Amino acid sequence: MNVKEQFKNIFGYDAGHVYFAPGRVNLIGEHVDYNGGMVLPCALTIGTYGAISLREDDKIRLYSENFKDEGVIHLTLKSNELENGYYDYIIALLALLRKNGYEVAKGFDLYLYGNIPNGSGLSSSASLTVLLGYLLSDLFGFGFSKVDIARLGQACEHYVGVNCGIMDHFASSLGNDNSAIYLNTNTLKYSYVPVDFKDYQLVVANTNKKRKLTDSKYNERRAECDKSLEILKNHFNIETLCDLKVMDLEKVEELLDDDVLFRRVKHAVKENDRVLKFSRALAEGDLESAGKYLTESHESLRKDYEVIGIELDTLVNALLVQEGTIGARMVGAGFGGCAIALVHKDSVSSVTKFASNIYESIIGYAPTFYYVEIGTGVHKIS
Repeated sequence: MNVKEQFKNIFGYDAGHVYFAPGRVNLIGEHVDYNGGMVLPCALTIGTYGAISLREDDKIRLYSENFKDEGVIHLTLKSNELENGYYDYIIALLALLRKNGYEVAKGFDLYLYGNIPNGSGLSSSASLTVLLGYLLSDLFGFGFSKVDIARLGQACEHYVGVNCGIMDHFASSLGNDNSAIYLNTNTLKYSYVPVDFKDYQLVVANTNKKRKLTDSKYNERRAECDKSLEILKNHFNIETLCDLKVMDLEKVEELLDDDVLFRRVKHAVKENDRVLKFSRALAEGDLESAGKYLTESHESLRKDYEVIGIELDTLVNALLVQEGTIGARMVGAGFGGCAIALVHKDSVSSVTKFASNIYESIIGYAPTFYYVEIGTGVHKIS
């Protein structure tokens, strides 16, 4: 897709600038980013492109190739009514910038194109918000760091009603080629972990069940974790659930006296521990162990965090029963979206074909598979 050419087709003149922000996949560390845990995301080579030119008035014209039925959206710099559309993120961003004293002095025409499947769990919304924050910072000289951009993207999501953590935006902003980010979501300290899957391919499997975070149980799970934390703070010297150790779980179970809350805490604590183990296995080239930790993560998300559903569970099981797959798990918020699997390169074709047949026979429609590569974070193209 030539976004500059498409910009001209829509708006009738040449775009001045083009930017790109990637989607992300989190290798491991699911539903711990808002619990102060460690995560291991990486940026992908798919994401959101934005072609933009500034105007001499306060008007904003938007067009998204992904929502072409909506046509050109007309806003102004002071638009403040959310309308449950993709453009809500721009309204949110402008409101946050105004609140913090940053002036977007001119309107703009913006063409958007994303090649991340919407609702897939690969963070199309984080990619969009990071793109928007970065391009406005660049065009208006705000001087935001890439960590600032990640925080701003997260704030945009909160503004529109998704109480998400910062991991997705951090990966989209600070991703690095052939590396995952070992990120402490509480302190935002991070380092890069080289990723070499050797004879294995990272496969993303899309259930094709669409879901929106605001329509899912995401906020409910976060509320359960927050409630548990408030109780446990009275007994442990902790700031977040992931400050707890695996050895603390026996005492935690007694203190909470609530099976649901305990299982939520159990997942967060054990998943945090798995991130460290997975990272070590990856660094040592022990892909068999790394695959085992992926599968353990999925089981924890199914049994203890209860964010799987029949679609994700069917797809992951269909991948795991075949020779050549050494590990698989759901990624993202759950309740639809995607899974990932480590599959031997010689077996990718047969594994995905077999898994697709199983899934379609049970669910009634086919999944989609992507063979993704790790890419770099948000940047200006031209």
